[in-house]
Amino acid sequence: MGKRKEKGRDEFRTRMGFIVACIGSAVGMGNIWMFPYRTGKFGGAAFLIPYFIFVILLGFSGVIGEMAFGRGVKTGPLGAFSKAMEMRFGSKGKVPGRLIGLVPVLGSLGIAIGYSVVVGWFLKYLCSALTGSLTKVEDMGGYFGELAVDFGSIGWQMLGLGITFLIMLLGVTKGIEKMNKVMMPVFFVFFIVLMIRVVTLPGAADGYRYLFVPQWEQLGNIKTWVYALGQAFFSLSLAGSGTIVYGSYLKKDIDIVGCAKNVAFFDTCAALLAGMVVIPAVFAFGLDAASGPPLMFITLPVVFQKMPFGAVFAVIFFIAVLFAAITSLMNLFETPIEALQEQFHLSRGMAVGIIAVISAAVGIFIESGDAVGMWMDAVSIYIIPLGALLAGIMFFWVCPKGYARGQVEEGREKPLGKWFEPVTKYVFVGITLVVYVLGIFFGGIG
Repeated sequence: MGKRKEKGRDEFRTRMGFIVACIGSAVGMGNIWMFPYRTGKFGGAAFLIPYFIFVILLGFSGVIGEMAFGRGVKTGPLGAFSKAMEMRFGSKGKVPGRLIGLVPVLGSLGIAIGYSVVVGWFLKYLCSALTGSLTKVEDMGGYFGELAVDFGSIGWQMLGLGITFLIMLLGVTKGIEKMNKVMMPVFFVFFIVLMIRVVTLPGAADGYRYLFVPQWEQLGNIKTWVYALGQAFFSLSLAGSGTIVYGSYLKKDIDIVGCAKNVAFFDTCAALLAGMVVIPAVFAFGLDAASGPPLMFITLPVVFQKMPFGAVFAVIFFIAVLFAAITSLMNLFETPIEALQEQFHLSRGMAVGIIAVISAAVGIFIESGDAVGMWMDAVSIYIIPLGALLAGIMFFWVCPKGYARGQVEEGREKPLGKWFEPVTKYVFVGITLVVYVLGIFFGGIG
């Protein structure tokens, strides 16, 4: 234990490394398969209006709040909630705070386990694309159906977990920061290459009309606002977990507001870029722009089969989405790993090993499409938004008056305006409560 303290807490080496890691945590499957579908379904360019509004509101409240909370207390949710309660109620608040902090930790672990199944599917498709066999599959629905069954992708899921945990064994600076600096630029470059190719496809213009021609009447549809809110909330990776942990590795002289701006901007760029690749490509070949796994694992592979040089573009696509998935997975797993390190004083290797065993043991039992879907729905509806709500309450309400402002202003040249307290204490916490309620009512909005 003494040696561990001498080494000090690992940190992001650079501001850019932190921003790229946070972008990596935010850019994921929701950007690629859900955003394009929802944009088209709920009004095209009209959908972007509520979406941008919520991104700005959540970025300037929840994102900066979670980053600042973690940096201020230099620990993840368990320690952060405990310290908040201690500041408010004294030593008697420490244990209840730690127990409440279990909610976002378990939520992060739960969603990561489900995500690992999908990562295994991506690895299988990437391998098939590399060998050229993917473009020769005659029944893509049947191909995916054979994979997404009970115990249907154990080897691929274990490979995905192995890659992720090997990176995480290296720590924050040498592992998470370094790999995000590689994977995120590659993701954007590859999707730009795909976009350039898709623009030239006959019929792609119909897809762009579906995405960007505004259907203003949809602004009067309450579901447009509900799903725009859900898209923005989950896309920004608000969960009271991973962003707090990443913030705890951030140096004191970094401007958190500037970091949050960059994360929100590039996450939105990734969503728009994915939309300009996925939907026009699907329309070009007269296929169904469905959401969820069918789009990623059935519809798009058929697009690559029909596209000239499709085998090459299939490889580019699945490498890009695999990188997006792994960077998100690292963020999700870092929450329980950090908790074991900080709260139980385990070594990095021991903490990673324990989470790896738990993830593998649980994950193999939810490999079917139905099972992983129900698992992910349960976690994202009932646990993830609750974790974000609790974090917001802890930082903006439980911590002493002025504490949140002081933590966010640290590293900034200019003080925050008078907007900060109303937007964070009332708007953000209120929005998060609404997300939680609407998620239950609609059966999921993320």
